[in-house]
Amino acid sequence: MIISANNIIKEYQVGNQKVEALKGINLSVSKGEFISIMGPSGSGKTTLMNIIGCLDTPTKGKYFLNNKNVGNMSEDELAKVRNEEIGFVFQSFHLLPRNSAFENIMLPLKYAGKEKKDASELSRIALQQVGLSDRANHSPSELSGGQQQRVAIARALVNKPSIVFADEPTGNLDSKTGNDVMDLFKKLNDDGQTIILITHEDKIAKQSNRVITIMDGLIKSDKEN
Repeated sequence: MIISANNIIKEYQVGNQKVEALKGINLSVSKGEFISIMGPSGSGKTTLMNIIGCLDTPTKGKYFLNNKNVGNMSEDELAKVRNEEIGFVFQSFHLLPRNSAFENIMLPLKYAGKEKKDASELSRIALQQVGLSDRANHSPSELSGGQQQRVAIARALVNKPSIVFADEPTGNLDSKTGNDVMDLFKKLNDDGQTIILITHEDKIAKQSNRVITIMDGLIKSDKEN
């Protein structure tokens, strides 16, 4: 089991009011799954991703990632987990504009302290995985939106993470390019990569193997596709 979340509650203080964004989420994710988490704006899906992606902590409940209790980790340990065990892909790519595709992909390896020779080889393999070997030296401004998202996916993969989180990864893309990106995720999943995708689009969610719907901070349904 890669993820085990038990009775996850997340509360925020908004002025004098306490807002419960998550109201007791139980979730298990096994190695090799491809899961979509769906829900309208404000449902709690992004809050859940932030917690299981180790970007935020729950108010109550326990969260285990690869059998390690995340609640017991120091900030340094959490940073190490985020860098080495988790890959993130966002709607707006988050590429450094002055760096080439290759340099953007190498960034997580630099933070992890990898030797330059090893980092170069891993980055080359990641570029190959997303079909952009011939665009290694291009800057983001020289790439299409779909190509930029592929670079972002390669960057998420380069540390060989246990799990990749993708938050609305097709949101800034036209439908054809979005489908191409989803085909890439399916191929990566076929190769054994565990993927959790956040989306509000039915047609995107249906391309995963399991769809979890969140409403008002609770899991409303959890179905195999």
